[in-house]
Amino acid sequence: MRADVANDLTSLDVASLARLISTAKVSPVEVINAYLDRIAKFDPVLHAYINVYPELALEAAGAAEQTVAEGNHLGPLHGVPIAVKDLFLSKNMIRTCGTSFMQAKASRDAAMIARLKAGGAIILGTLNLHELAYGPTGINPNSGTARNPWNRELICGGSSSGSGCATAARLAAAALGSDTGGSIRLPASLCSVVGLKQTYGLTSSDGIYPLCESFDHGGPLARTVRDAGILLQALARPDSVNGSASVAQSTEYLIGLDQNIKGIRIGVPANFFFDDIDPETGSAVTGALSVFEELGAIVEEVEIPFAEAAVEAWTTIALAEAWATNEENIINHEIVMSPDIVERLQLGKNIDENAIHEARQIREEVQQSMTSLLSNVDFIATPTSPIPAVPIDNPMTNVIGSGGEVHAAVVLGRFTRLAAFTGQPAISVPCGFASNGSPIGLQLMARWSDEANLLKIAYAYEQATEWHTRRPEDPTVNDSVEKSRSQ
Repeated sequence: MRADVANDLTSLDVASLARLISTAKVSPVEVINAYLDRIAKFDPVLHAYINVYPELALEAAGAAEQTVAEGNHLGPLHGVPIAVKDLFLSKNMIRTCGTSFMQAKASRDAAMIARLKAGGAIILGTLNLHELAYGPTGINPNSGTARNPWNRELICGGSSSGSGCATAARLAAAALGSDTGGSIRLPASLCSVVGLKQTYGLTSSDGIYPLCESFDHGGPLARTVRDAGILLQALARPDSVNGSASVAQSTEYLIGLDQNIKGIRIGVPANFFFDDIDPETGSAVTGALSVFEELGAIVEEVEIPFAEAAVEAWTTIALAEAWATNEENIINHEIVMSPDIVERLQLGKNIDENAIHEARQIREEVQQSMTSLLSNVDFIATPTSPIPAVPIDNPMTNVIGSGGEVHAAVVLGRFTRLAAFTGQPAISVPCGFASNGSPIGLQLMARWSDEANLLKIAYAYEQATEWHTRRPEDPTVNDSVEKSRSQ
């Protein structure tokens, strides 16, 4: 395949690629080969993938091509290459969870993977992540830290670092990640792609290695809002295997996507979410809010007095459940685990039941308060992250009010945890760039089960701006060789 043709195929979003495949203007085999060539060329420097499976992908592509030739088309994901965070079971692929001690090959698919495959999607491989999905930077000495496609000295964000990297760098048409406190939205923000955390329970967690089951969500990262909606449409179905997918689902998420948003009310928090943030982040988000006003939305200030308490209660529950999930891993594998992961897990060791019970009570109260707030406005807009991406080799930040340099892990997830705590849907869309080349993301939060309108408002903003049309420069071959030698 000519290089220009392959480049064109990997430049297409899911919706455009699906149209070409459905009309037999391009074959799934051509598409997969284009992506495999690109992965082989550029992933040695970017480290988006932990494992790539060319034979499995090409076998699936051949079957998808035959199905199209027979006049059958399975839908908008038929023949589309997707990559998945190495936290999901994917049949005949190794799941490491970003560790050095997990190497078992999966004998079945996670429920979300099965749904993608049922729609004709082709799984390219498994993606990098923060070890055990327990960190917001994505720094991982076991698998080689995923590098930000916009500035390869910077982090991608975590824990779904490879998912953000692969989507932005065109190493997959889209990706699956997981989000416990921001792990889809943070990499989306720092890599300039779209990241959607849907309502808790709308998709199944069956076959996803748990971190904190009270908050764990699997979900899509994509290049456009429409693509995120296409993936959600395939993923959001009742699941008889796992009771976590308990939210009724009959929504067509893409109907009315291009309707105007005149009169929609957007609440902008006067507290917490704009406290102690990077100035460039604040400016980019303020600019995004002006775009909404130009589109006819009503942007108004709101108070979220419960935000700080929500984040603290989220921390209590997350620490306790992460310890319970991984205690056996520490007993058996502590010597080969990253010290920062061991230290973070042990923070949950001595949290007592009373503290957990109190945190769960706070969750119920916060959900009620959020319901009340969203009866007055339709959406809440905030920065996705308080800071842009930081250097991999020195992941420190000095945001206003921090009292000096602190590790980025302390502040990165501060704004994404509220929606994880309440279980309401939230999306991150690109809204600008910092001077160090790091993208900046805008977070929009909606009412529970209101993903259709959340996608609509995100799409309106996306189409009124050009951030989603920008692409990072490809690494050079010399970059790839030099970086791969240094890892």
